[in-house]
Amino acid sequence: MTIDSFNHVPVMPDEAIQALNIKPDGIYADGTLGGGGHAALILNRLDKGTLVGIDRDEDALRAAKGRLPGIITVHGSFHDMAAILRERGIDKIDGALLDLGVSSHQLDTAERGFSYRFDGPLDMRMDRSQGLTASDIVNTYAQGEITQILYRYGEEKYAPRIAREIAKAREAKPVETTRELTDIIETAIPAKLRDKHPAMRTFMALRIAVNDELSPLKNALTEIIGILNPGGRIAVITFHSLEDRIVKHTFRETANPCDCPRDIPYCVCKKTPQVRVVTRGPVLPSEKEMAENPRARSAKLRVAEKIG
Repeated sequence: MTIDSFNHVPVMPDEAIQALNIKPDGIYADGTLGGGGHAALILNRLDKGTLVGIDRDEDALRAAKGRLPGIITVHGSFHDMAAILRERGIDKIDGALLDLGVSSHQLDTAERGFSYRFDGPLDMRMDRSQGLTASDIVNTYAQGEITQILYRYGEEKYAPRIAREIAKAREAKPVETTRELTDIIETAIPAKLRDKHPAMRTFMALRIAVNDELSPLKNALTEIIGILNPGGRIAVITFHSLEDRIVKHTFRETANPCDCPRDIPYCVCKKTPQVRVVTRGPVLPSEKEMAENPRARSAKLRVAEKIG
């Protein structure tokens, strides 16, 4: 892989950078460095400040090191951002950005196995040093487990049909490629029942399961909020409803943590707000951006600011 081959058009770049309210001498973390599009814009606003870029994909880190002199790059997950920063002597930061989408490089590189548009190995690992792959799930998980993954992470209403066809196909031979899996899904969902590409939800669900994208998210957001300086901001871009729901509820809970019964006249739990939610509703891409970058269509940006 060359530096130039790792391409990714950042989603809502102006909105995200403005949301961070960057201080030239501040300390910032990009927890999903990817192609470095957002990171480059942050660096442009820093003078004596610091930017740490974290990513599970070593291709992304190699590209960022070549493109963005001055950035500190770390192989890891934003789920561990607080610990990663502490290991580097950083206890507090002035802002954090998370773009939870899959990079264009990952989607467009057949050998990574993220996309049903290309034929490649059934992989889907963001961090290729980890063990579990999509092939492992498809070929070794029980039919019922696959059904639950497709329901839970893909909100796929035809999950039982798809899981049944997968189980049938793998009896003859392992399902090894994205094309083979796509063909199985197309068999499971007749054309008359399709509203979008029939493989879209299944591929999303498998990717989420392989990379454990949802279960650590709430705790990660809470930890990042904990290391923000007063006035520091966290900006999160999501691409599907499950992620967005977690971000929305976590911001809401940290902004309004009181859990006292509603029928008592005053708060006795003594839980105080940690943030204020800057975005009352999600910020959406402009019509112009969605026309120029179709992958931005499902994006939502939410922002919270640390209090006092």
